[in-house]
Amino acid sequence: MIESISDPRVFIPMAIVVGLSIGSFLNVVIHRLPIILERDWQAQCAELRGEAAPASEPLGLAFPGSHCPRCNAPIRPIDNIPLLSYAWLRGRCRACGAMISLRYPVVEALTGVLTVFAAWRFGLSLQLAGACLFIWAVLALAIIDLDTQLLPDAITMPLLWCGLLLNLWGVFTDLRSAVIGAIAGYLALWAVYWLFKLATGKEGMGYGDFKLLGAIGAWLGWQVLPVVVLLSSVVGAAVGIGLIVLARRGRNVPIPFGPYLAAAGALSLFWGRPLIEAWLRLI
Repeated sequence: MIESISDPRVFIPMAIVVGLSIGSFLNVVIHRLPIILERDWQAQCAELRGEAAPASEPLGLAFPGSHCPRCNAPIRPIDNIPLLSYAWLRGRCRACGAMISLRYPVVEALTGVLTVFAAWRFGLSLQLAGACLFIWAVLALAIIDLDTQLLPDAITMPLLWCGLLLNLWGVFTDLRSAVIGAIAGYLALWAVYWLFKLATGKEGMGYGDFKLLGAIGAWLGWQVLPVVVLLSSVVGAAVGIGLIVLARRGRNVPIPFGPYLAAAGALSLFWGRPLIEAWLRLI
């Protein structure tokens, strides 16, 4: 049975289907999780004030079913097939003709490509399961951060603990390196945050960035942290300068750092050792 599944003629199509399906689910997480968290915060604030929680329709990741945000028409299963349904409907709702955001097929396609690449890179193994979990989580975090400048604890903290758990068996690195990576990743950005705040009186980043870098360290070990910080900082600075110069974006407009950390973490997952060796040669 295992041999038949590991056959590339079976394994790669399975990876494509799984990746596209997970991408469809990530779209739900990206859209709904920030709303769920905001409602929870509003309810907690109302409770502290001794008031009733604001009334709202029940919302979870699994309920209610997918529907058009404009006309609320339920999306039929045939219209919810990753990529194919979007192409068939020409990016419009079947019921009201409203445009469907291009981001939905982009997230599905990107998740599918990354899943297939992980399958090719790691083969049928525990490393593959861990790699898929990692890239799915950081992809969701990156896009949520782009939308809301929020890196939810509901994803970052389980991601950190899963990294430590997998590395009990040395899946990506030894446990000692993973524990040091989690601590060093968090403290590195925590120190930068406080140095910047003491120097300028402003907050340069959020606590979610600390947790995300700690999670990356827990998965890949402390050795990759300099590479991750360097890559994310260089790309983030380049994008920030580009937005200021080309898009005339104000210097005081915050730019989320999570997407750059997520991208650098994914690169380190696939090419960690060559990147570390290049870093060592550089210094």
